[in-house]
Amino acid sequence: MTDVSTGKATGEEASVPRARTKESALVTAKGTTTIDPSVVAKIAGLAAREVTGVHEMGAGAARAIGAVRGIVGGERSATQGVSVEVGERQAAIDIDLVVDYGVAIPDLANGVRKNVIAQIERMCGLEVTEVNIRVDDVHLPGQEKAEEEQQRPQARVE
Repeated sequence: MTDVSTGKATGEEASVPRARTKESALVTAKGTTTIDPSVVAKIAGLAAREVTGVHEMGAGAARAIGAVRGIVGGERSATQGVSVEVGERQAAIDIDLVVDYGVAIPDLANGVRKNVIAQIERMCGLEVTEVNIRVDDVHLPGQEKAEEEQQRPQARVE
């Protein structure tokens, strides 16, 4: 026979109910999935770069280190210009970027924000609480040619 008030068979030992936890795709009754912050940062960086008008990621020092890495044959980091805080169910993201000249910065920021949120929520199952965007510089047309010439080693002999 079942006790209507507890829903248990009579004679069964009563137990203290577990604390209610909000289930998500990452925290379930069967276990917990943990996503490393570097994974979230990499996804956010790639999602931000997908938006037209984003020229480069990172503040001045990070871009300089990335340029040196590129000169010596290394790849630029997908997480350059991205910092994240990740909890069990939520993530907060900060992005530093350089925009192309002529792009409407508020529209670009909105596009980056939407794309980053969509990709993080789809791929990680995390709720994105905020995406803060800091525009560090504007890339001018022809600026790359001048930078390449400065970085190119000068011939020591003719």
